[in-house]
Amino acid sequence: MKNSILALLAIAAIVACKKNETTAVDRNTDSTQMATPVDSARKTSDSATMSNTANAANSLSDQDKKFADAAARGGLMEVMMGQLAATNASNAKVKALGEMMVKDHSKANDELKKWASAIGYTLPTGLDAEKQKEYDDLKAKKEAEFDRSYTDLMVSDHKKDIEEFKKEAAEGKETSLKSFASGTLPTLQHHLMESEKAKAAIK
Repeated sequence: MKNSILALLAIAAIVACKKNETTAVDRNTDSTQMATPVDSARKTSDSATMSNTANAANSLSDQDKKFADAAARGGLMEVMMGQLAATNASNAKVKALGEMMVKDHSKANDELKKWASAIGYTLPTGLDAEKQKEYDDLKAKKEAEFDRSYTDLMVSDHKKDIEEFKKEAAEGKETSLKSFASGTLPTLQHHLMESEKAKAAIK
């Protein structure tokens, strides 16, 4: 009898030990579960960032919006017309001017897109009716007539662009857009100078 009681006690002790082990394992799982809320905190901060981004786009001044839209359309047109000039121009200086416009304005367009993406602003992705007509008219011209029209357009466009970029740099409210405007000005001034040289070369 004593032996069977001892055997029962031994079994009970073993079972008790096993229970302690499983409890220890359970504690570990509990601590893992407690660690998960970090992800939900991350999600909250993501949505907070998204609403901050939307607020930044909504709080843009009319001047900033008008400038950003015009710069996006103008930059797109400079690239499209530059591609035409690189292909259709008969004068080597005009071809070179077109190639420079494609390279420099593509870079400026990318910078503007990065700015828009950072604050959640949607830029226009196509030309307006006026710019589309200018592009179509230019596309129909050939050789010397093309060269003259293209260089005339580049001179007048860059004069307008310089005024608009100066205005944004001085009067804009959104800091990064103002710095984009002032940072792009030297390139536009160089383009105007090169356009005037190319225009003089074909007379």
